[in-house]
Amino acid sequence: MADTDPAAAAAIPVRFKSNYAATRRIEPFYKGGRIQISQDGKFMFCPCGSKVNVIDVETGALLHSLTQDEEEDVTAFVLSPDDEVLVTGSRALLLRRWRWREPRCERTWRAVHSAPMATMALDPTATLLATGGCDSTIKVWDMIKHYCTHNLKGSSGVVHLVEFHPDISRLQLLSSSIDYKIRIWDLKSSKCVALLDGHFSAVTSLAFADGNTLLSSGRDKICMVWDLETKQSKRTVPVYETVEAAVLLPEEGDFSQLGVKKQGLHFVTAGSKGILRVWDVATAACVHTQPVPFALQDEPSERSLSQCQFVPARNEILTVSVEHNIVFYDAQTLQLKKQLAGYNEEVLDAKFLGPGDSHIVVATNSPQLKVFELATSHCQILYGHTETILALDVFRKGLMFVTSAKDRSIRVWRMGKAGRVTCVAQGLGHAHGVGAVACSRLKESFVVTSSQDCTIKIWNIPESLTSKAKAALISSPEPLHARVTERGHDKDINSVAVSPNDKLLATGSQDRLAKLWSCSDCSLLGVFSGHKRGIWCVQFSPMDQVLATSSADGTLKLWGLRDFSCLKTFEGHDASVLKIIFVSRGAQLLSSGSDGLLKLWTIKTNECVKTLDGHEDKIWGLHSNKKDDMVVTASSDSCITLWQDVTEIEEKEAQAKQEEQIMKEQELSNLLHEKRYLKALGLAISLDRPHTVLTVVKAILKEPEGRRHLEENIVRLRKDQKEAVLAFLVTWNTNSRNCHEAQAVMETLLKHEAPDSLLQFSGIKSAVESLLPYTERHFQRLSRLLQASTFIEFMWHNMRLADVAQQDQGTL
Repeated sequence: MADTDPAAAAAIPVRFKSNYAATRRIEPFYKGGRIQISQDGKFMFCPCGSKVNVIDVETGALLHSLTQDEEEDVTAFVLSPDDEVLVTGSRALLLRRWRWREPRCERTWRAVHSAPMATMALDPTATLLATGGCDSTIKVWDMIKHYCTHNLKGSSGVVHLVEFHPDISRLQLLSSSIDYKIRIWDLKSSKCVALLDGHFSAVTSLAFADGNTLLSSGRDKICMVWDLETKQSKRTVPVYETVEAAVLLPEEGDFSQLGVKKQGLHFVTAGSKGILRVWDVATAACVHTQPVPFALQDEPSERSLSQCQFVPARNEILTVSVEHNIVFYDAQTLQLKKQLAGYNEEVLDAKFLGPGDSHIVVATNSPQLKVFELATSHCQILYGHTETILALDVFRKGLMFVTSAKDRSIRVWRMGKAGRVTCVAQGLGHAHGVGAVACSRLKESFVVTSSQDCTIKIWNIPESLTSKAKAALISSPEPLHARVTERGHDKDINSVAVSPNDKLLATGSQDRLAKLWSCSDCSLLGVFSGHKRGIWCVQFSPMDQVLATSSADGTLKLWGLRDFSCLKTFEGHDASVLKIIFVSRGAQLLSSGSDGLLKLWTIKTNECVKTLDGHEDKIWGLHSNKKDDMVVTASSDSCITLWQDVTEIEEKEAQAKQEEQIMKEQELSNLLHEKRYLKALGLAISLDRPHTVLTVVKAILKEPEGRRHLEENIVRLRKDQKEAVLAFLVTWNTNSRNCHEAQAVMETLLKHEAPDSLLQFSGIKSAVESLLPYTERHFQRLSRLLQASTFIEFMWHNMRLADVAQQDQGTL
């Protein structure tokens, strides 16, 4: 069965895993809204529901989040020109001023809008804040004293754009609302001094070329250049697409590769066509168009751009797509520099990719694939499928992988030396969406697919795709043809797997059956029957002639491939088990459920070793890397989690801790022998062993003047050590044998600690509540003992008197 040498494999001892730790999460950090970049180009600020996430641009890592107390969404935010302060406005009509580096909210005040704020801007000095609301008003705020200085009325509908004039001395504010007009407000008089009327649809951006020239873009497919002195239009540039942003190119810099051949105003547009285009204002002509990849030419709606801005510190242009993908281009060539995925929707599958598992390929609830480079979070967006991708699988070498989708097609992809992934082949043939796919294990020779049409297809991979030299020459995807087609089940086939020796394949279906087939001719070899509900996943063991299945009935089963009998059943999941993989060279299983839980099972003992809670929804994707020391999970909660095998680390830590304990115990024994009680007491407390501390206390009390020595040592302890002793004596006091030592320590604490000081002790309330009833019981017992001893003494005294009397009579 296996593709490894059994004798060699048997010689290597199996190292069982006991735990995994989540080392990294790729989760949504942007869900729509205006993105801003710091002046130094190092940080990116992305709104995400009720928080603003601060992202390191270079690594793509989430540094921290500015989270509001209330669960209300952030509707607008702005960063000050000096990068020091960030202001957010929420749906709860609250404004917050943040020191975002710490992160700390400095001030919260109520906005006087009657509806949420849609936009905001800070003036160049960061002393004035303008907020445009859905209530048709604009408020201007003094950022030093936090009061409203202006209430500008006159706009129609939502005010979605506000910008301060860059010349501070003018004290002007520009705004736009849904009446398509640009208003210029004089803040000295609080009046609208001009109306720039030229657009026939929403104005989407405003950019100042200089103090007297303004560029505006609109969804009416035109950009306009305005003279702010005459308040008239200087030039109208038809751009033939809905424009979401227009960015002016700086006068300095070499932009010759973008068609900029002469001096004058040039700008870049981004919009519904999903590409960047450079325009010359003087001629109103497009001088450069970003090339469109072949795979994108028929899908403009999938790549529409919603934002665009120039980042001077990086000399890059940032764009944001409607699918929340953030892309950085070189400003002088428009070459792709970096791509980040802000939101992944529901993640349906994820696999490690690359020779050293340096990437992961992810299928989300969309026709696009995402390939993440783990070192930098750089994300490639792969276009090709026209409907949602349902499954994917990677060949053993990690350079080629296959995807299947609702569009009834499969595609083969290849990763080049630079990490760039291209589609090299595609196949059509299924009558319904292709829900499961599996690659050959030994060589890149064939692919097996299964579909909602209940059929299994085997596709041969041409040699031209597996040869590096030939694959480099492929310009468009090669067609694939199914070698064998077989109707396999009566209901949807959810999973398909290929054996390690490429001779067998298994399928699992909604009809509650798993079946074993021959890879050569797809002939049926046997049926595995026993699950009570549909089967979600099938997997071959890498070492033994065993098949594992998981089902919606919450169980996992192991089956023998010779007699098709059920060897073991694993029960423990409370929900459907969606995915299973073998780990520890086939000695353990890892399973994922629809409740967001992962479970690690040891096959020999039928025991669930560990349950991991890392997701809030169904875990559809589960895959282990080649070294078998890391696992990736993908879930409906939009999160991808990387798990590290920490068994060896935990064993080493436990061993080191044990050795340290032995050393400390030896040291404690030496200290007691040397009668260095204070140090012995401190060491016993650090070991967190109440019985050991009790032993030290007893040793002190046995000494001449033991009470005085105990008192001296207890008084010299630190506050945290006294708190620990207090917790210990509560335990000692429950046993009559140790109550004297407990009471002695408690007496010392009560005598030398002021009541106010004792009240500051952690756990003092519960300690007193526990001490009182047992102390009262001990006093009652001692009282009874005292009475009994007094009675015995009385009897003994009387007996002695009787003896004396008899002796006296005898003498007489």
